[in-house]
Amino acid sequence: MGESIDRDNAFAGVTAKAQELWRHADPASTPMWQFLQTVNQKHNLHLTGYPDLYKWSVDNVAQFWDEVWQFVGIVSSQPYSQVLPPDAPMFPRPDFFSDARLNFAENLLFPPTAKPLDPSSTAVITTTELPGDLRSTTWAELRESVRQCANALRAEGLKPHDIVAGYVSNHVEALVAMLAAASLGAIWTGISPDSGVSAVLDRLSQIGPRFLFADNGTVYNGKEWSSTSKTTDIVAELSKLGLHKVIVINNIKGDLGIKDIEAHGVAAVEYQSFLSSASSDALTFEQLPPSHPLYILYSSGTTGLPKAIVHTALGTLIQHKKEHMLHSSLTSSSSMLYYTTTSWMMWHWSVGALAVGAKLILYSGSPFRPNSYMSIPRVLSDLKVTHFGTSAAYLTALEANNVYPVRDSSIDLSHLEAIYSTASPLPPSTFSFVYEAFPKNINLASITGGTDIISLFGAPCPLLPVRVGEIQCAGLGMAIKAVDSVTGEDIPTGEPGDLVCVKPFPCQPLTFFGAKGDDKYKAAYFERFEDVCGVKGAVWHHGDFVKIPDPKTGGLLMLGRSDGVLKPAGVRFGSAEIYNILIRFFASEVEDAVCVGRRRATDTDETVCLFVVPTAGQQFNDDLRNRIKQKIKSELSPRHVPGVVEECGGGIPKTGNGKKIEVAVKQILSGMSIKTNASVANPEALDWFKEWAKTH
Repeated sequence: MGESIDRDNAFAGVTAKAQELWRHADPASTPMWQFLQTVNQKHNLHLTGYPDLYKWSVDNVAQFWDEVWQFVGIVSSQPYSQVLPPDAPMFPRPDFFSDARLNFAENLLFPPTAKPLDPSSTAVITTTELPGDLRSTTWAELRESVRQCANALRAEGLKPHDIVAGYVSNHVEALVAMLAAASLGAIWTGISPDSGVSAVLDRLSQIGPRFLFADNGTVYNGKEWSSTSKTTDIVAELSKLGLHKVIVINNIKGDLGIKDIEAHGVAAVEYQSFLSSASSDALTFEQLPPSHPLYILYSSGTTGLPKAIVHTALGTLIQHKKEHMLHSSLTSSSSMLYYTTTSWMMWHWSVGALAVGAKLILYSGSPFRPNSYMSIPRVLSDLKVTHFGTSAAYLTALEANNVYPVRDSSIDLSHLEAIYSTASPLPPSTFSFVYEAFPKNINLASITGGTDIISLFGAPCPLLPVRVGEIQCAGLGMAIKAVDSVTGEDIPTGEPGDLVCVKPFPCQPLTFFGAKGDDKYKAAYFERFEDVCGVKGAVWHHGDFVKIPDPKTGGLLMLGRSDGVLKPAGVRFGSAEIYNILIRFFASEVEDAVCVGRRRATDTDETVCLFVVPTAGQQFNDDLRNRIKQKIKSELSPRHVPGVVEECGGGIPKTGNGKKIEVAVKQILSGMSIKTNASVANPEALDWFKEWAKTH
């Protein structure tokens, strides 16, 4: 099949109900379209657009991932003889490409690209909110730093399966440490230095790292904040669990705290000195099975210790390359800036863009410094960023404050091709706002996935339009469905349900770290639904509440967490619907809010409770309460109107990544006794709800 494209066929099967905001000007030029042509030619098919390609990918799991490996280019020292055993179940975890041998770091440092990378070209730019704070690192320099770091770690006895932790900001040193660990087959786990001691120990005490890379401080909100005392407290506990050495990164002006660390019997050294101590041995890469552990990430852990989720090298690599190259059209000419911390899954996702030869822009600090709302747009302009990722909260903040970067003549966003939004559902009004505030040619993608899969279920797609309020599609190979929360059976198209995935995918976690890890892994994802949707055995239950208006593409509307679903009088809906109304109509009066359902043992039905934080200078009163209720009634339905609308005196409880902790609030209001931990960024907010529940 040739390279010509029928635009109607390419966009076939798309619902016309939601307003269309964007279509790719030349979809035939994209890697996704080229991949479709490759599949047609090799398998004698006549797929005409994304709906056809998606269906083929989930109907032919092994063939699809075989084609992905070949098309995106996976560097391996030993080929595979089989992608997947026939009829492989989702649990126990299937082992994709089991007899291949490869190394994750090698794939990021020496990516196969159409045009060989120039070693003197820029691979990474590290920058912060501070004016003029910018460092460029070439591919040759990045490889040399990883060589030094890996050799120094090896000389200190680091072995495959050992754990290397980072208490680090989003900078090139963190990237070097991760790649060095991966080159040796060690496991990397990252935590942002804005996390408190208890939050760090809740995680690292479970896994006992051998090495710790730690910043001496971090930059945020116009200030440099020392973290050496926190590091010392962390080391005091980890020293009891086999911590061998701490490598301190001189990230801010100030003391490194090395003597305080060594007082606990753990050796410490400055980062550059550590690299300088390395031998002159060449950079080598341990050749490992595809299921070799690569990363440990953590569940939110709002009502118990965070679960340590172990992700595999090949699962992470091939899934990210699929998403970067096919879904996002990233190439070696692209540059990626994702506003994230090293704790968040999106850090791991964004740095994986090196595997397609893309340039990384690693940013740390406030997104609103030093130039208020224009700070990040100015960075996008100055560094000619092509792909920008952020949270929905950042984009809604721009909307609420009427910030339109495209109207500023000093800012050039002509290079920008895509904006990615995640962490929470992007309100419909913000979809439209982005196309007024940024160039209209961008692919705005509200994306969803999570720490659990270190990747995406809902992804961008250059062969589909962007529609108001909708995630464009399910990722290729991700066989998602919305099912009845009780029976697990299919529900009518467009009805809300629980998100499940019914076919194996390579980025399924390996296990949960520690004793009975496999049992905890099974309980988290595979005990809810079994033998449903025509699938024999357990299926993946993700914990999100969604609508799928177009099952041909898997396009999604995210409605919130399914365990926080609102269900008054049997009517199920997600908190996002309420938040959308507040953002759209009350942005100047309501700064933040949390909406949950309350059902105590004595209640015959669930009561929807909405707690709001007024904006500075605004008063919460009966007038505001009544207007909120009336607007929800008129914009949604009478059944959506909260039974309780109150001012939240303690603030909205959130995780360190800024996610609202709806489930814990729901449990408190419903009379359950919960134990919170340091994963809650502001535990005093939960204390307020405990007091409120006693008197209401």
